[in-house]
Amino acid sequence: MWVWITIGVLFALWVAMNLKTSRPDGTLLKTHPFRDMLFYLMPTRNEAYVLFDDYVDADKLLDYMAQAKEKGMRVDVTTCVVAAVAIGLDEAPKMNRFVVGRRLYERNHRKITFSMLRKKKNKKAKIAAVHQKIPQDWDFSNLVEAVEGKINVERSDKVTYTDKELNIFLKIPRPFLNAGVKLLRWLDYHNLLPASFIDNDPMFTSVFIANLGSLGMAAGYHHLFEWGTCPLFLMVGKLEDRVVAVDGQPVVKKQLHIRFTYEERIDDGLNANAGIVAVRKALENPFVAFGCLNEDGSDKRKLLGAPDGYGDEAGS
Repeated sequence: MWVWITIGVLFALWVAMNLKTSRPDGTLLKTHPFRDMLFYLMPTRNEAYVLFDDYVDADKLLDYMAQAKEKGMRVDVTTCVVAAVAIGLDEAPKMNRFVVGRRLYERNHRKITFSMLRKKKNKKAKIAAVHQKIPQDWDFSNLVEAVEGKINVERSDKVTYTDKELNIFLKIPRPFLNAGVKLLRWLDYHNLLPASFIDNDPMFTSVFIANLGSLGMAAGYHHLFEWGTCPLFLMVGKLEDRVVAVDGQPVVKKQLHIRFTYEERIDDGLNANAGIVAVRKALENPFVAFGCLNEDGSDKRKLLGAPDGYGDEAGS
């Protein structure tokens, strides 16, 4: 008798777990049957990624960074790319989605992760993954201040949440660590991971950005991580002189090379292209897209997520 009761309770729990659709970081979306099948035909991100290649004219970007530094703002290429990606997610919100448990979710915030050396200009230093949520009412100066704060913490002697997490995990014997990771994946699959875990893990993010140009390297193509919920990866290369056609004539221009890896299970290539174009427009028109500075040197405020037609202002 008790055996059947136990089996019935376990079965009821199993059904309840599989029916649970709510998550602290996203809202379940209703999808077309064709897209539903993609989750089964391509159950992992690296079976469903697409690669894009793009170049950004960097003249105005360099001017913007120079003016910002004159005003005491600690601005670099990474900060500008993070801001541009925030705008891209706002312009193409379908890119701010993720797949978990063979279901599609709309992320309920913009969260961007980027990598950095824990000791500046030291190639032997450890790499840290810094993540930042970007509210709709932030402007560029808010972002710069927040990113600078995160970088200062990572480059200090302070033990971060990630440090504590890794120190605990890596002391666990391999068989138990392997079982523990599988358990966490199972909890995530069934939407049982707590919000505190998701918020503090840099791989539960909208986008991951790696600026290889800061190390003098060219951009490469990067895989997507199966851990977490990140469906987009940007590799930023060093600034380089390239010959481009302007009005039918060859001209040498300073350009920034960016390569995108994108998970097509979240949406089609048309929307992915819209996001990529928005990122490029922002980087090529930083005075318009980021605000805080005008080309004549005056200040202005421009939200990184204002719904009032940035694309119309920036032009093509």
